[in-house]
Amino acid sequence: MYELGRDLLEEIGYVEIGMDHFALPTDELYKSMKRGTLHRNFMGYTPHDTRLSIALGASSISDSWDGFVQNEKNIEDYQKSIEQGHFPIVKGHLFSEEDQIIRAHILNIMCHDGTDWSDPALQSAVFEDIIVRIEELEADGLIEINGQSLQVTPMGRPFLRNICLAFDARYWQKQPGGKLFSQAI
Repeated sequence: MYELGRDLLEEIGYVEIGMDHFALPTDELYKSMKRGTLHRNFMGYTPHDTRLSIALGASSISDSWDGFVQNEKNIEDYQKSIEQGHFPIVKGHLFSEEDQIIRAHILNIMCHDGTDWSDPALQSAVFEDIIVRIEELEADGLIEINGQSLQVTPMGRPFLRNICLAFDARYWQKQPGGKLFSQAI
C-alpha cells in the first residue's frame, strides 16, 4: 500500500522528504531537505530547526528541547483547568544527557537519512545495544553501516520508523525482548 501511495504522489510531481511526508520541488520543505536544514518536531517536518514548540489545546504536546509536557486529553478537564487558572499539564519529561544524544541520532535519521557517532560526545552507555539492533537492519538491507555512521538505503526509506526505533533506548528498556519489526509493522 505504501508503494502505491508513493508512486501516485511521485507521478504528480511530489518527492518523498521523510516519514510519510511528501513535497513538491517548489515547496520550502523540499528545498530545506536539499539544503540539509529539514527538521522534525511533534507536528511533523519543518523547514527550520524548531527547538521551542508551545502547544495549545487538549492532548497537545509542548517541547522546550530540554523536555516536553503534554496537556490534559479530556476536553472538559482541560477547560476546567484553564478556567481555574492552572496549566492543563498532565505529564512531562526532562531529557537526560543520554536522551539528548539519542534524540540527535533519531532526528538525523528522520531528517537526513543517516547519522554519525564517531564523536564520543554522540555516544552513550546504550550504544552497544544499539549497534546490535542496527546490524540486524544492515543485514536486511535497510541501512549501510560505515565505521561509526549509518546511511539509510533506498529500500530502507519506508522503514525510517523502524530504523529510528533501534536507537530508542527507553523503548527497548521497557521490552522483555523481541525482534525490531514485531510491533512497528
